[in-house]
Amino acid sequence: MSAMGFSLGTAITYYIVLVVFALVGDVAGCYKSIVGFGDSLSDTGNLFHNSKSLSNSFVKSSVLPYGETFFHHPTGRYSDGRLIIDFIAESMGLPLVQPYFGGESNGDRSFAEGVNFAVAGATAMDISFLTERGIINSCTNVSLGNELDWFKQICQTPSRCKEYLESSIVLMGEIGGNDYNYAFSQGHSKEEVLSFVPKVVTTIASAVNELIKYGVQTLIVPGDLPIGCSPYHLSYFITSNASEYDPQTGCMTWLNDFVEYHNELLQEELDRLRELHPHTTIIYADYYNAAMKLYTSPSNYGFNNTLEACCGGGGPYNYDPDVNCGSPLSTVCDSPSSYISWDGSHLTEAAYRWISDGLLNGPYTSPQINGECILSRPKIKISDS
Repeated sequence: MSAMGFSLGTAITYYIVLVVFALVGDVAGCYKSIVGFGDSLSDTGNLFHNSKSLSNSFVKSSVLPYGETFFHHPTGRYSDGRLIIDFIAESMGLPLVQPYFGGESNGDRSFAEGVNFAVAGATAMDISFLTERGIINSCTNVSLGNELDWFKQICQTPSRCKEYLESSIVLMGEIGGNDYNYAFSQGHSKEEVLSFVPKVVTTIASAVNELIKYGVQTLIVPGDLPIGCSPYHLSYFITSNASEYDPQTGCMTWLNDFVEYHNELLQEELDRLRELHPHTTIIYADYYNAAMKLYTSPSNYGFNNTLEACCGGGGPYNYDPDVNCGSPLSTVCDSPSSYISWDGSHLTEAAYRWISDGLLNGPYTSPQINGECILSRPKIKISDS
């Protein structure tokens, strides 16, 4: 009897240990890798490392002060430090996501712990869509379709691709913002650019759908940031008409309304995809509202300058399209963490950190990211010291 009791107790203990180890393994290894797509908001070095074939112009992020805050040297990231994709990787216990071009050392191209295909300047729509409408992408000819093609090249076989994606989390963007930025900055009307939105959203949804067919189980699909608060757009559309601006934030109202229209259509499309793929987790990341809280209550997050660029060439918003951040004529602020905008078009590491905190801790993802997969939170600091 005692022997039977001992073996049963041992078996139960052994079973409990197995369950505990399995649960710990699940939490510590929810995702084995991150796969990224997008533009300069997510590019961790692709344009920088392969500028000869990807870039139509000088790569601004290849010189200091880009990267000065965290890396202390340029990495190709369009910020003074880390991006949202970096904070997501860190929170999940994964290494910073390497770029597809120039990422792996010693010729190892396995990308076992992640790969990023995002390219600064990339558009959602194919370059032909823009050129047919007289819109020039002076940065690169890369589109989301090209990034998907690169992904397929590392898949090798459908079974290997499926196995890789099932244990990965995919960050699809942000992408699409440049389709609008190039058109706006080249004088195309608001009405014309509005007509692009359904096409851009459909292109993003098609990419998501294709990745799901390849085996993706979890995707994060971000909306666009509030471009009406961007020094780049504020400088281009500057006007003496006070009614164009939000009296609380100073952001340009119609530009933010435009972004909200894009984000609404994107969410509707994601709802449709969820119905088609009920076993796939499709997470909408609300970059817009996660960022807007910084503009509406800046002092709560350590910001004392919301609409001027930290690094720029002067003017009302410290942004001059003819004076790049890092050029001899530009200046850089002493405390990037007190600024939301880094170079007029992109945000500081401090801003990206707060946005990431809103995504990882809620309430700016729908559905929320699995909290059990988040091993650490972005460490928030209010000053550079």
